[in-house]
Amino acid sequence: MTEIEKEKATLIEMFGVFFETTHHLPPLASRILGNLIIDGCKTGLTFEDLLERMSASKSSVSTSLNLLLKTGKVTYYTVSGDRKKYFKPSPFSNRLQTYLEMIDLEKKIIDKMMVYREKTISCDAERANLENMHEYKKHVLNVESILENTVKRFKEIENNNNQNQNN
Repeated sequence: MTEIEKEKATLIEMFGVFFETTHHLPPLASRILGNLIIDGCKTGLTFEDLLERMSASKSSVSTSLNLLLKTGKVTYYTVSGDRKKYFKPSPFSNRLQTYLEMIDLEKKIIDKMMVYREKTISCDAERANLENMHEYKKHVLNVESILENTVKRFKEIENNNNQNQNN
């Protein structure tokens, strides 16, 4: 195994552990996603490519791909006259959109909790809790603003890349 192949294998494993721990994906799905991020960004990888790389059963790879598709972590395209699907990682803007959806839900919960706490406040601890919630909401709004700007920038980059590929 060459040095670059070792480096690639290490990266795939790092991605695998990251997606397992932070996104709670199964090990095989995590390594498939790692492979797609490293090698699938240009033309994508076929199901057969992934079978060969993962040394796993067809059903296991299929199940993992379906999970990744369902969660929006990967996408695929087809080529006219070719029956194969070419899998790629979803664009960054799509992946970050998930975080914006989580933040939106969290803002709704914070707002409801603050209204509740304001109605029921009965001690210093609850007053401090309300004050913490106000600060936390400011933080969540800042994170949301940063993510919105990042998603906007990624969309610009992705649109430019798509235009360059079509020219």
